Amino acid sequence: MLILIDLYSKHTAEQILNFGSRKDFYWFIDLYLTYNSGIAFSLLDFNNFFTRYILLAIGLLVIIFLITLFFKESDRLSKLSLIFIIAGALGNFLDRAIDGLVTDFLLFHIAGNSLFIFNVADAFITIGAIIYFGCEILKLIKTRYEN
Repeated sequence: MLILIDLYSKHTAEQILNFGSRKDFYWFIDLYLTYNSGIAFSLLDFNNFFTRYILLAIGLLVIIFLITLFFKESDRLSKLSLIFIIAGALGNFLDRAIDGLVTDFLLFHIAGNSLFIFNVADAFITIGAIIYFGCEILKLIKTRYEN
């Protein structure tokens, strides 16, 4: 379901926005359609063979690793966090596999300063990572106090 939400949001953004146009959305987020051939924060955004096929291969390996982690995980909240991370990774992977690029359309800004642009899949990954690392920190604290 999360993957479908992400893909639908990207499709909708492409239907209602023109490339490079900016529309007010919320006080700290605007809609701004762009495409990223690289990784987070447009690193490695070269739009060439490397960024398309090598990043697809790396993405697939990361997804396989995350799925392995999911099946080994026993904590329910950690499993939920991994579902968010996997869904986000798969959403961006599918977008890159289909178009060669990842569609970004949410522009985060504070006081008129643009900070970064992202999509729903990126938000899923971020939310999942925060929850996952929070769970891991709590596990560390718990094991320290038990010993």
